[in-house]
Amino acid sequence: MCNNGVLLRGNTLFFNLELIMDINRFNKVDSFNGSLAGLLSQLSANQGRKADIVQSTSNMQLRTSTAGYLPHHSQAYKGDQENVSEIIIEADRGMPTLTTALNPVAFNQLAQKAGIATRDARRFQDYYPAEFDQLVNAIFARETNNRMIRAYTSDDDNYFLGRAFVSDAFKTYDNYDLLEAALPPLLDNTEADWRTINATVTEQKMYIRLMSENFRGTGAAVGDIMAAGIVISNSEVGMGSVSVAEMVMTLACLNGMQTQNIQRSAHIQSARGEESFGLLADDTKQKDNELTSLKMRDYVAAYSSRENFDNTLQKFRAAAGDIVQADAQTAVNNLGTVLNLTKSQTSSVLDGLLQTVGQSGYAGNPVSRATLVNAVTAVGNSVDADQVDDWQKLGGRVLDLPRRDWDRVAAAA
Repeated sequence: MCNNGVLLRGNTLFFNLELIMDINRFNKVDSFNGSLAGLLSQLSANQGRKADIVQSTSNMQLRTSTAGYLPHHSQAYKGDQENVSEIIIEADRGMPTLTTALNPVAFNQLAQKAGIATRDARRFQDYYPAEFDQLVNAIFARETNNRMIRAYTSDDDNYFLGRAFVSDAFKTYDNYDLLEAALPPLLDNTEADWRTINATVTEQKMYIRLMSENFRGTGAAVGDIMAAGIVISNSEVGMGSVSVAEMVMTLACLNGMQTQNIQRSAHIQSARGEESFGLLADDTKQKDNELTSLKMRDYVAAYSSRENFDNTLQKFRAAAGDIVQADAQTAVNNLGTVLNLTKSQTSSVLDGLLQTVGQSGYAGNPVSRATLVNAVTAVGNSVDADQVDDWQKLGGRVLDLPRRDWDRVAAAA
């Protein structure tokens, strides 16, 4: 990539039609949300609109637009905010003046780059938009650095819809590259018979969750049937690493609730680019991404094995023997302290515990570590897509709590 300019990426990707047709095998279970084929269609539509704009902040000017002055193609970026942030990139080296609106992710990243807490930045902009623009522009002029704005094109050739504001050393790795690496080993694993549970892209990340039809077993309670699962995620905008994680999924309860417990994961590529990455030639960056794809392929193959699931299932069964001596409220409060949860999050875990102890196999039995794992992951069923991973990982943390921390949770007051 050049040091300054716009890289349009729309013509660099050609979908493997044979792969797309095979993916339809994953969509046999329609009772769950999401469609892998639908996700690919969405990625295909967006791929032709991608653009990476690299410029020095000395050539950028922040402008806050009010609702009355918004161009029609930035209306979608307004959301619940009173204002829309736009970056004006001055003409440079034959490049025309460009404008890009910033979505909430890009705005928060801009604030962080300017050294302003995101919550304070949003309030400052809402109350004093002109003064906020002046402050950010003064910082940009004084602390000149090359930045990359990851964007989509619009119906105006010189107007873009910014989705990330990151360093020019940011490691780009497309969602489709991840799918191309991760899906073949899953398709080849006919023993597991993987099914799509959810496949979605948010402003922050792409998530694909899969469940095995054949890798199943009894969990921590009588009649508590569990299935192997796997979650694959990526962020094209710097909001998370390229990662693959193992899940164990509880399939019980009358309302069809699924609790999903991440046991281990591999963060294959950092979400934040190394400063040295910006010095690499384009062909070297391509090789680096190819290495990431190979790692993804190997981790997916390893995490989707029957042996791996059986080992994790045994660990979950053992957790049923770690009995909580404290009353429910005390145990949940202790757990909130150990996990550094907010009061609101701790309250949500208590609600999850009440749901769990009412399930067949848990009702009437002592509360255990396994019960609390399900209580934590149950919260993930009532949050937005970008928070589900967080609660699944917290469930994994509860399962793996060191004995000293577990004793703090379980001990009676």
